[in-house]
Amino acid sequence: MSSLDWLVLGASLVGIVLYGVWKGRGNRDLGGYLLADRTMRWHTITLSIMATQASAITFLSTPGQGFADGMRFVQFYFGLPLAMIVLSATAVPIYRRLRVYTAYEYLEGRFDTKTRSLAALLFLVQRGLAAGLTIYAPSLILSVLLGWNIHLTCLALGAFVVIYTASGGAKAVNHTQVVQMLIIFGGIGTAFVLILTSLPPDVSFLDAVRVAGVMGRLNAVDYSFDLQNRYNIWSGLIGGFFLALSYFGTDQSQVGRYLTGRSVTQSRLGLLMNGIVKVPMQFSILFLGAMVFVFYVFSSPPVFFNPVDVKKVEAGAHGDAFRAEENRYRAATEVRSDRARAYIAARRTDDRAMVAAAERALTDAQTEAEAIRAEAVALIRKDNPASQGSDTNYVFLNFVMHHLPAGVIGLVLAAIFAASMSSTSAELNALSSTTSVDIYRRFLERRGGIAPEVVARREVLVSKVATVFWGAFAIAFAEFASRLGSLIEAVNILGSLFYGTILGIFLTAFYLKRVGGTAVFVAALIAEAAVVACFLFTTISFLWYNVVGCLCVVAFSLAMSVRPTMGARPTSSPSTP
Repeated sequence: MSSLDWLVLGASLVGIVLYGVWKGRGNRDLGGYLLADRTMRWHTITLSIMATQASAITFLSTPGQGFADGMRFVQFYFGLPLAMIVLSATAVPIYRRLRVYTAYEYLEGRFDTKTRSLAALLFLVQRGLAAGLTIYAPSLILSVLLGWNIHLTCLALGAFVVIYTASGGAKAVNHTQVVQMLIIFGGIGTAFVLILTSLPPDVSFLDAVRVAGVMGRLNAVDYSFDLQNRYNIWSGLIGGFFLALSYFGTDQSQVGRYLTGRSVTQSRLGLLMNGIVKVPMQFSILFLGAMVFVFYVFSSPPVFFNPVDVKKVEAGAHGDAFRAEENRYRAATEVRSDRARAYIAARRTDDRAMVAAAERALTDAQTEAEAIRAEAVALIRKDNPASQGSDTNYVFLNFVMHHLPAGVIGLVLAAIFAASMSSTSAELNALSSTTSVDIYRRFLERRGGIAPEVVARREVLVSKVATVFWGAFAIAFAEFASRLGSLIEAVNILGSLFYGTILGIFLTAFYLKRVGGTAVFVAALIAEAAVVACFLFTTISFLWYNVVGCLCVVAFSLAMSVRPTMGARPTSSPSTP
């Protein structure tokens, strides 16, 4: 990296931290620290919601997903717009009317303390682990760029985020997320333009799209119904709908973002705009990865993008064999490049037979290159059994470092770091909210004989301590994240293990008025066991875990509520819609 890159990156990071500390000053009670005094407008809420979900994993791993597997992953988000409509009509007015600090407060009024505590516990475990992944992703960048020990890097970056999150709370998080999203859009947009300008002069944008299509990188929609297929339109619409309902409707990291709205209308607009923008945004990032793939069609790529694994195998017993595979792969990609040019030339004619022949030749060359790469990856895994044999997370990073000009590298890296900081800060703020409100205030706080202002200051202090604690927890889990393969898949698999059960609890609370707390509590335990069993003993796609967990909670709680011993609570509770 050049001095200009370091200047751009350093100025962005330091500026974000200082801005967050400045905007978050003056919090005197939980209302200000956790909910920013409920003063945010819809555009700030929209950017905050997007920034919370769009972690560094999104901008580091998703282009690699598009590079390796095409556009199929976009189907994961097809159910999201529908979920935003449902939540705007149901969850938002309920939470706002009750003026809760966390989503889980609602469950005690509707059910009982143990159900509230179970949902809060599931959230704390899942989101604490997910925060570790969002810290690991940019730490990976620093360790690769500078050769730093990744464990120390995770510690340093995690502490960096904790500074302004602990000091400023929700105000710091929301205001910095607006700036962070602007940096993200600028960095990714610049990278996309430079990818297109880096293509050979005789390859137009339309040519690049056609090459990506014929080589299977524009496979955005798959209509086949297959429970074992992770990404098809049905898993996206159904499983993605349930996942989005749970994530945006019950996960405090997102609920906390729109609880800061100054009115129901502002909160609803923030959610609905997220539903409108999110799918095109993810499509664009995956398309960026597809264009990186096309770039490497005309510029020979490495056989494996993870430089650490490559160095290990080259220095090991299989080094000579691996270098031989590298040479074979280089020759195969040169053939692929020639055939891609022949395909482009054929498309500029009206000869359909020529186009079909050129297409077959190009796909055959791609198949040959992939087979050679698979043999090279097998050598990596043979030399190092601990390796996952996956380099998805390194593809975009490799392109940035080797093919973008000075200054732009720093800008793109700043975008990735900004994404990490935005999502991690929101996660830590949500973990702090749940810990201080659903655990400390509910079970541990003592107010007798203490002045209200002293209680308020003590609650803010507890929230800050909780932020630091969960930051340490996330950093500890980040030490193991390198073993999880594709980060963008890992974080969603992790969420799917918990989200379905949590969603089932909330849907039961919203719509099944005769179901009581004991029934839904037991049903949630059974549902979570069923989800874990699906993960351990079946091959169904992780998106269906959300459906399984949710339906199990609803079905079992209804079944148990029929029994007289499981009598439901009164249906006249003011907390039900």
